[in-house]
Amino acid sequence: MNKKLLGAAVLVMATLLFNPVWAQEAQEVDRTATGGAQTLEDIMARQKQLERDDSFRSENLGNPANAAPTTDPLGTRGGVSDSEGWRAIRYNEIDPSTQVRGPAADVLIQDGGMPWYKLREGPIITYGGGAILGFIVLLAVFYFVRGRIRIDGGPAGTTIERFKAVERFGHWLLAGSFIALGLTGLITLMGRSFLIPVIGPEAFATLAAGSKWLHNNVAWAFMLGLVMTFVMWVAHNIPNKLDWQWLKAGGGIFTKGHPSAKKFNAGQKIIFWTVMILGVSVSLSGLSLLFPFQMPMFADTFGVINSVLATSFPTDLTPHEEMQYANIWHSIVAFVMMLAIIAHIYIGTVGMEGAYDAMGNGQVDVEWARQHHDLWVAEVEAKQGKGESQ
Repeated sequence: MNKKLLGAAVLVMATLLFNPVWAQEAQEVDRTATGGAQTLEDIMARQKQLERDDSFRSENLGNPANAAPTTDPLGTRGGVSDSEGWRAIRYNEIDPSTQVRGPAADVLIQDGGMPWYKLREGPIITYGGGAILGFIVLLAVFYFVRGRIRIDGGPAGTTIERFKAVERFGHWLLAGSFIALGLTGLITLMGRSFLIPVIGPEAFATLAAGSKWLHNNVAWAFMLGLVMTFVMWVAHNIPNKLDWQWLKAGGGIFTKGHPSAKKFNAGQKIIFWTVMILGVSVSLSGLSLLFPFQMPMFADTFGVINSVLATSFPTDLTPHEEMQYANIWHSIVAFVMMLAIIAHIYIGTVGMEGAYDAMGNGQVDVEWARQHHDLWVAEVEAKQGKGESQ
């Protein structure tokens, strides 16, 4: 019983520690004494960043129809006061006239920037960066416990062609561009918090400008590599019954023996579809950021989600909010992809003997191929026996 109480106490303390703002809500405020205007409690709740209902302000924008006749002594000139006019601007509830033509030209005050900034500088960096560091540590522990996956009986000394030159080119185009995008993206995301204190604002400004230019241009190579690898390998990555057997056996990582597989096993197929699906998603959000206000996606996406899942995501988004959602989604998807690619890099280098050769020179040891892709080897040898090219 004491252990249960202690566990509950630890959970509550952890919740308050990591989510001090989310764990609190502002109490309902009685505004009858102020005629509906904000009170000291409202101001204090806003300063403490507590959750609160701001509708009493955002909906109190005045009404010109309530104006007293201008012919009356000291009659008002309208039904909207200066404060109400500024409040309408503050909550983007006006329809201003402007000679500037553009999707965001009529937004005078955009107050969603601070919540976006706090989410970006807070949970995105904390949980995203923590996940990457934690996963690297986990792989290091796994390596020291499990060790490198060796070729049973040692290499045969003869090789078989695993990937052609064009396949390796597509792979390295995708992999190299993703690594460049990941590094420059992390510099852009985390540099303000971690690099400026170390190298100073002037040096970081130069580094950030270069990172931004590289990120924006290398993105096209990433998208090209994504298309190339999809076209070349999608036929080999269709799930089948063998994949379930491979997964049940844990890919032979934790047991003796190796489950049968064709050109790609279930683990490789998971990586493939993760990269393809998330790669398309991160590319779309990236294009939205490359061409500001030209490719709004989230209002329509939220509308579809709401109709299917009966949720209440906002569908009336300002141009700036569309960009902020694109930026946050871009970061989240990129972090998930980094985790998948780190696992792929591990198993393709230090994690498994002979695996790197597949993308190094395209030739792998025959014994390695038989142990990890026996059905594929049988297909290749059968074709070679008939005098056909691979």
